[in-house]
Parts: sequence; structure tokens; C-alpha cells
Amino acid sequence: MPVSGPLYERVASAPPVPAGLPLVIALTGFTDAGGAVSQVIDFFRDELKPSPVVSFVNDVLLDYRARRPIISFEADHLTDYRPPRLELSLAHDSLGSPFVLLAGYEPDFAWETFAETVVGLAEGLQVSSVTWVHAIPMPVPHTRPLGTTVSGTRADLTQAHSVWQPHTQVPATAGHLLEHRFAQANARVSGFVLLVPHYLGDTDYPAAAIAALDSLSVATGLVFDSDTLRDQNREYLDKVTEQVSGSDELTTMLHTLEERYDAYMAGSTLGQPIIHTGDLPSADEIAAELERFLATRPPGEDDKRPRPFPE
Repeated sequence: MPVSGPLYERVASAPPVPAGLPLVIALTGFTDAGGAVSQVIDFFRDELKPSPVVSFVNDVLLDYRARRPIISFEADHLTDYRPPRLELSLAHDSLGSPFVLLAGYEPDFAWETFAETVVGLAEGLQVSSVTWVHAIPMPVPHTRPLGTTVSGTRADLTQAHSVWQPHTQVPATAGHLLEHRFAQANARVSGFVLLVPHYLGDTDYPAAAIAALDSLSVATGLVFDSDTLRDQNREYLDKVTEQVSGSDELTTMLHTLEERYDAYMAGSTLGQPIIHTGDLPSADEIAAELERFLATRPPGEDDKRPRPFPE
């Protein structure tokens, strides 16, 4: 479908965006196992209240018949129309650190133009890094750490956190294209694929959202208070445990997955998972650890970070 108008509109009330911030990308699309990305977008919008800077035009990018907008009906009249949103915003993490956020639906049309536009906007903002997350279903048990596969140009993250490094071809997403175009532009880009238990893939699995936020923290140094998600995850896991214990078939399946996972990890020389299924550190604990890390860095080290794009 050819582009029939401007791809985006600048928001008149948008705040100024400082140069050199990390860019975080969260796009719902082809796969979103465990509702990881949709939950993260809700977290960002509800908890962080990002300020839109650029709003992408639905009439150019969205297939309305494939993804129907929501409209509210009350008794005898329509009251509210809620179209999907795809926005580039200025956001602040739980400690007040700013970052650039691209969040919303995956475009249905004009991928190449969209990718070129996003890379251009990022170059204009001189973003320091680009990180995106998505999730796929995998035959892994929920009783083991939730693993990731990491791609991109940041070898340190790939080596440390990829528990699975396949050689394969998969249906692409707009996120894949963005990563590819950013890599071609010599940006510091990383993509985290969350490996979500396949039998929980059609549910909103809070651990998947926590894993996504933690992956973003690892790549960017941003801190997100996921206490509410952790509470939801404990309740969720209690219900899963109850269902599994009440079924011999599910119990057998889980034990088989655990044995295969443990055997694979025992023989693997790849990175270790970031997220664990038990209690996770609180936002205050993460912040304290981050402060200790920053205190040990030599003066002026921030100035030595590689720029995302060539000068």
C-alpha cells in the first residue's frame, strides 16, 4: 500500500527532548507471547505517563479491518471512540531518568518508510542506544528462569544473556526491520526475545512483562518499579500451580519440560537468564545497586561511551 499522506504529526505541546537519551521500542504485533509487550506498554502509559512528541498517523499505517478500534455503546448512543496509538514520547523511569519511548501497535503498512522515519528521528535526537523487546512461545517450563535470545550490535549483551542462539528464518516483525536498519546505521542496538512457556503464551503472564522490563534495564540502566507486577505474578503462579497439581497430564508435561530444560542448560556455554521465577529485587534495591555501580566508575567515563551513529 503506498503512503498516502504524512507518516506522523508533531505534537504541539510536546516537551523538549534532550539529546543522547536511550530509545526504548515496544510494538505489539505478530507474536506477543504472555502479553509481554502489551503489558509493558500499559505499564509505561499508566505508571510513567510519557509525553508524546510525535504521533504516527493511523490512516497511513493501520489496517482498521484487521485491528478494529474500540467504541463504547451505552443504552442508545455511542460515547467513546478509542483508536490505537503509536507514539514517540519522552518518558522518565521510576527514578526520574529520561528516555525516549516508541510504543504502540506494529504498523500494517509502509514498513520501509516507517523504519526510515524512526531511524531519522533517532539520529536527530542523537539517542545513545536502541533497545526493543518482544516475546515468542517456547517449550520451556514456568518453574525455571525465563530466558532471552539477544540480537543486535552489542556483543556484551548477546554473550551474557542469550540462552538460545538459533540459525533459522522466521517471519519478520517491524521491530526486526528497525533493528536491522539501526544496525546498518551503526547504532548501538539490541533486541531481546523473551522465551515464554508455550502453554502460558495466550494469557497475560506477569513474569513476561517483568522479564521485558528487566531486559530493558540491563541494556539501558533505566529502573522500573515492577512491584505491582510481581504481586500479580505470585497470584498468577499460585493459580498455575493449583491447576498443574490437579492434573496428572499437566504434571507429567511439566516434569518433562523441566528435565529437557535442565539438560540443555547443563550442557550450554551460552549466557544465563536474566529473570528468575522467584521473588525479584525491588525498585529500591535495583536503584541502590545502580548507585553503587555508578560510584565505582572513573570520572568522565560517561563521556567515553560510543555514539550510536557515526559523527
